[in-house]
Amino acid sequence: MYLRQFAVGALENSNIDNIMFQLAIYILLAPLVAFTINIFWGKRYLPRGGDWISITAIWSGCAFALYMFFTKVLGNYDPNYFQSWQFDWIRWGDYQLRIGIALDNVSLIMLVVVTLVSSLIHLYSTAYMKGDPKYHRFFAFLSFFSFSMIGLVLADNLLIIFCFWELVGLSSYFLIGFWHEKDSAANAAKKAFVANRIGDVGMLIGILLVFTAMGTLNVTEVIAGVAAGKMGGMALTIAGLCLFCGAIGKSAQFPLHVWLPDAMEGPTPVSALIHAATMVAAGVYLVVRIFAILTPEASLVIAYIGGFTALFAATIAVAQYDIKRVLAYSTLSQLGYMVMALGVGSYTAGFFHLVTHAMFKACLFLGSGSVIHAMHGALHHIHSHDDAQDMRFMGGLKKYMPVTFITFLIATVSLSGVPLTSGFMSKDAILGGSLAYFMMHPQHWLLPVFGFGAAILTAFYMFRLVYMTFFGEFKSGPEAATALHESPRAMTIPLIVLGALSIFVFYSFNPFNPASGWFSTLNPQPDRAYEQLQAVAAHDTHAEAKSHDSHSKHEAVEKAEHNDSHGTVVESHGEEHGEEVHATDAGGHGGGHDVHHTAHLIAMVISIILATLGILIATMGYYWHKIDPNVWKKRLGPVYLGMYHKWWWDEIYEYTFIGGTKLTANILAWFDGAVIDGLVNFVATIGRFVSVVHGWFDLYVVDGLVNLTAWIVGIFGRFTRLFQGGQIQRYVLYTIALVAVFIILKVL
Repeated sequence: MYLRQFAVGALENSNIDNIMFQLAIYILLAPLVAFTINIFWGKRYLPRGGDWISITAIWSGCAFALYMFFTKVLGNYDPNYFQSWQFDWIRWGDYQLRIGIALDNVSLIMLVVVTLVSSLIHLYSTAYMKGDPKYHRFFAFLSFFSFSMIGLVLADNLLIIFCFWELVGLSSYFLIGFWHEKDSAANAAKKAFVANRIGDVGMLIGILLVFTAMGTLNVTEVIAGVAAGKMGGMALTIAGLCLFCGAIGKSAQFPLHVWLPDAMEGPTPVSALIHAATMVAAGVYLVVRIFAILTPEASLVIAYIGGFTALFAATIAVAQYDIKRVLAYSTLSQLGYMVMALGVGSYTAGFFHLVTHAMFKACLFLGSGSVIHAMHGALHHIHSHDDAQDMRFMGGLKKYMPVTFITFLIATVSLSGVPLTSGFMSKDAILGGSLAYFMMHPQHWLLPVFGFGAAILTAFYMFRLVYMTFFGEFKSGPEAATALHESPRAMTIPLIVLGALSIFVFYSFNPFNPASGWFSTLNPQPDRAYEQLQAVAAHDTHAEAKSHDSHSKHEAVEKAEHNDSHGTVVESHGEEHGEEVHATDAGGHGGGHDVHHTAHLIAMVISIILATLGILIATMGYYWHKIDPNVWKKRLGPVYLGMYHKWWWDEIYEYTFIGGTKLTANILAWFDGAVIDGLVNFVATIGRFVSVVHGWFDLYVVDGLVNLTAWIVGIFGRFTRLFQGGQIQRYVLYTIALVAVFIILKVL
């Protein structure tokens, strides 16, 4: 099926769909061009730091993305729409690596989400970042980030996805550490970069495993290869989990979740860009892309990691006071929802929540930026050094910032899962999927507990945030309140757009049945590749068994006829027993439509009750003041301290992995200095000693012998010189005397 779609797409892209690929290439490259221009010439040569170039690039890309969406997604209304454009990238002997662009409903919807949210954030940033000395660089980095994310969405090849994956990590490092003069921002950027690299190592291993087994990295061909039996069993499970490691890092799933809250050190538009529809969504998008090759075992691990992350992060958000940190842990929790949904097989629900979450969470982050922007002005007015992001210094802002309040409230209601919002539909679908999984596999009761537990906590901490920020009296004093005002239009217009997109009507006209809307219709759950292989194997087995039974029955009939001809009566009871191949759910077990329908209705009722209960508790504690939060802090004791201190995971990592790494480095440094360098220094000492001895021997023995020989020769020369005066008379006298002595000695 996948290869057929691929072939059809390759043929069709040469004619009527060619313009779609040209638009896709423009959407991809326009931000890269804007980045290049702004980073080199924006500050010195371009008016307004060249922000208009980045804005033009992303807004035109958004317009083209919307055109492609309305033309191909809603226009065709084809759940199986798929087009691909490729070219040869690398040729190595007989092997050629082809890469390109894949367009289907998933990529086009994701393209709209990325470009739309990014466009609104670009507009928002013109007011929020106004006056910043690195204004041009900020927009250059925004463009670079947009280019990286769009490339990840459009890529049809796991290797190219990984390349853009790394570019997303690099650009997020630039944006999180944009105010690098602050140690907290620089450290947060490094933390995000390192945490993502840990997950990316696993992803790279998964890519290598897939390539070794398949000989290709094209996503469509990989799925077809699994369906053909080229990879399966434990190898496929390990490969799927390794690929998911990349999602654990990018989408900040436990245990690599620690980088995301610290990423709040970046400017608020960056927080919205990273935490809403782009970087953190990349991990979920990857799982969506590889969903068809995930085995039941891998899916179950993914489901538990996502479910635990959802509840774990929600407990931490309950006790935070920094407005952006509450939203950061909320993002962690919602990403856990998406991952859990994909793990239990609720493919459409997981992807649906990715899209709806992008809108209301971007609205919430930009709304928090609007609040922080106003708080900075108010605190600066009274020369206060209080934290502008601490909700304990806020309160009563709704009368000063009505647009921010209304849009923030709409997004909060959507995130809390209140009916008539997009968040209600997508969260209800996820909870229904987890409940259906439990109904079919009762041993996995923890999964719906994770989901429903996170649901009630989400409603509580979000309305806690709303009440502390927008209701009551302004806690920084009446003098500071005189400086409060609504944010400029460049900041409120994106809030209005994103708030409106948090309403149900954009996704389905029936708020209680998202399956009837265009999103669910056009994004059905794809066939699992391993299920196709199992179905083929089961069909072959069934056909073989049927043939064998038929042959046995034929033999029995012949035998009966033979015996009957001899007067013997033999009864032959032969029955054909057919086998039915049942469709499987995400866990690889039989499931039915009735179970999912029942689970959806039950989950809807429970989720509404839990959302109402969470909102009610928050209202009683922070609006009606019927419950004293301080009393409950004391009652909860260590539980509250754990939530407030993020369950000490940063400290745990500090004393284990980080401390262990430092200890190992110190041990290796000592070993290098004391042992390796000690051996080197010992050899050097021996060398110096030998050289000293050698020098002494050379000086006093070798040179001594040479000098002694010279001295003897010198003495002999002096003695000889006594007889070499140069006077002939003396020579004659010495000769006569010598002859006389010789004669005398001879005579004697």
